[in-house]
Amino acid sequence: MPLLDDLDAAIQAGNCDLTSSLTRAVLAESVDPKAILDCMVGAMDIVGQRFQCGQAYVPEMLFASRAMKTGVELLEPILVAEGIKADLKAIIGTVKGDLHDLGKNLVIMMWKGANIEVIDLGTDVAPARFLEAVAEHQPQLVGLSSLLTTTMPAMKATIRELQGAGLDGFKTIVGGAPISEQFARDIGADGYAGDAVSAVSVARDLVAS
Repeated sequence: MPLLDDLDAAIQAGNCDLTSSLTRAVLAESVDPKAILDCMVGAMDIVGQRFQCGQAYVPEMLFASRAMKTGVELLEPILVAEGIKADLKAIIGTVKGDLHDLGKNLVIMMWKGANIEVIDLGTDVAPARFLEAVAEHQPQLVGLSSLLTTTMPAMKATIRELQGAGLDGFKTIVGGAPISEQFARDIGADGYAGDAVSAVSVARDLVAS
């Protein structure tokens, strides 16, 4: 459908105004809301692929994510009314002692762009708060971020408490500047994401496994 093709292009271009007007247009044409959502998710997937190939950079991802957000805000009431839910639910936070949130916020944007519902716990999140959020929201994914080497032990402690709490049904993903795949394995995390784009594929793979 031409309008959906135009919507896809508007999101990839990061054009919020055009995305908003095109979303209204396709809704006025009574297009299946799930098809509209799939179009939006597909557009973000393409932006993510371009980023991984070095053909797009962080600003392009941010612009595309913001454009998609404007469309989703218009689409969301209809999705809710029709009982169409996000594919997955995730909680995410920067671990205790760390106030940085840029990387975390990029992951949130990419996850939302991949039709993952995200509960953001913010920064300086204690292990107990992660446990409370898991019990309350029952997510399939738990993301932990750290930018400071001094807070890497807090990430390890959080993973241990999550593992020892008797809660199940979720996978843990860790990331951040000082975090490596080896460190993720050492602390018992289920997955490691080196950047916001790979956080999408890692999340999907973990839940599918």
